[in-house]
Amino acid sequence: MARKLNAQAETKEKPGRLNTWLFIASAVTAVVVAAFIGIYAFSRLESALIRDPHYTIPPAKDYGEGSDNIRIYGMKHAPRERVSQVFARDIGRSLYVFPTAERRRNLLAIDWVKEANVQRVWPNEVHVHLTERTPIAFVPAGNGADGAQRYALIDDEGVLLPPNDKAAFTVPVLLGLGPELDATGRRDRLRRVMRLLTEVGPMAEKLAEIDVTQPDALKVTMEAGSRVVTLILGDERYLIRLKNFLNNQEMILQHAADAKVLDMRLEDRVISTQ
Repeated sequence: MARKLNAQAETKEKPGRLNTWLFIASAVTAVVVAAFIGIYAFSRLESALIRDPHYTIPPAKDYGEGSDNIRIYGMKHAPRERVSQVFARDIGRSLYVFPTAERRRNLLAIDWVKEANVQRVWPNEVHVHLTERTPIAFVPAGNGADGAQRYALIDDEGVLLPPNDKAAFTVPVLLGLGPELDATGRRDRLRRVMRLLTEVGPMAEKLAEIDVTQPDALKVTMEAGSRVVTLILGDERYLIRLKNFLNNQEMILQHAADAKVLDMRLEDRVISTQ
């Protein structure tokens, strides 16, 4: 009797197991089929996005270089030809394959570009927002082939910028950032220059040169009437000391008729050093 009951139990378990395995096999098959259908559909969609001219970045309508659909904002001093060259290979290609991150890296390799935001705008436009570096001064950059002194621009991070149009910048010449300085020394002196420029504000336009050769004794050179004078401003209270000279300029120059360098670091007197 016991054997008969066991045989009946085994007979009932076998169909149950079989049904379970059939269900699992059906589910797996359905998942695989759905995956193949999804891959096929995605492949067809991707092919359409790549080949459909509706998504293609067109060349310029006037047959010039570049594309009217690549819109660049914020570019003022960065060399236009270098910026255009970044996107040259994208003309005539689908926006779908446009490499946004790579183009941003390409733009950041241009010396004038401090930050870049590159966006795809469907169906076939690219919007680029540039933040350019702000030059704070000219720095000597050696002599040219004709023997004349050449200058480059420099920003507050120490990046040298080739000037496209010198007339566009009313910034002083910066002295004291020679090649003997390491990166730390350059940054320290640039911070002092930025503190000076920030403190004096619009009055910085009066300065023709800033000399940071002695970081604790900054010097500025400027026109004073028909003369050119150098003021030693030290390492603090730049605005007060500059105003002190400007407010008493006539009297100071009268008493120091032949002076070319004036020490403005003392509160109650001006010392002529040359």
